Amino acid sequence: MEFGINAEFWAIVALIIFIGVVLYIRVPKMLNSTLDARIKTIEAELTSAAQLREEAKKLLASYANKRAEAEAEAQSIVTAAREEADRLAKEAASALEALIVRRTRAVEEKIAQAEQQAIAEVRGRSADVAVEAARVLLTQQMAEKGDSLVSQAIKDVGAKLN
Repeated sequence: MEFGINAEFWAIVALIIFIGVVLYIRVPKMLNSTLDARIKTIEAELTSAAQLREEAKKLLASYANKRAEAEAEAQSIVTAAREEADRLAKEAASALEALIVRRTRAVEEKIAQAEQQAIAEVRGRSADVAVEAARVLLTQQMAEKGDSLVSQAIKDVGAKLN
């Protein structure tokens, strides 16, 4: 074995010097402080992300509640609208029925009035026909028995006056 200075020796010496320089200028400490800072940054980001997640959960729950309230309100509006529509339909039906009753009554009154008018016209016409028939009959009878009736009437008046 020869103890000569060869390349392996100088590589080992250079490695030892390099490690010594690294330790002297405190590279591991700088690496640790850099890694610690990065760890703190990541922890802060994780904490922030957890807070944001909690806020998102709260917002989601809030919007779910608002949606449920809105659906309930919409349902109540629909129910109220249906009730109002039913009420209006019933009112319209009763108003229509009342209108039909009034119009039926008015038509019946007009029919009764027309009936009475027709009866009055028939009676008037009958009276006119009867008067005309009586006039014609009296004219004929007066022509035939007029003198005897006048003499009889004068006798009756004279008898009643005496």
